Amino acid sequence: MGKLSTHVLDTMRGCPAAGMKIELRRLPSHELVKTLQTNSDGRPSSLVLGPEEIEEGDYELLFHLGDYFGEAKFLDVVPVRFRISEASQAYHVPLLCTPWSYATYRGS
Repeated sequence: MGKLSTHVLDTMRGCPAAGMKIELRRLPSHELVKTLQTNSDGRPSSLVLGPEEIEEGDYELLFHLGDYFGEAKFLDVVPVRFRISEASQAYHVPLLCTPWSYATYRGS
């Protein structure tokens, strides 16, 4: 069953990024699909998109780093754009971040 999930790791402090706001938008319209917040494990308390919600298409996750770190020292909102090409698959989009850098990949 298809799903979309994420988690955020604060690599500056070496811990999960608790309390970070994340928005999911559908592209190209930028329609807001969902707003989430990470828990103490750096994950939203629910899937970003569950099996009944996931649809093929282009999306953007917006990670609000500036608010999380207390100010936008360099990065403010980090957009990660990706495509769901098969709604039956599991997609995991983790973010590793500091106020100055980030990395992401398609996880499992």
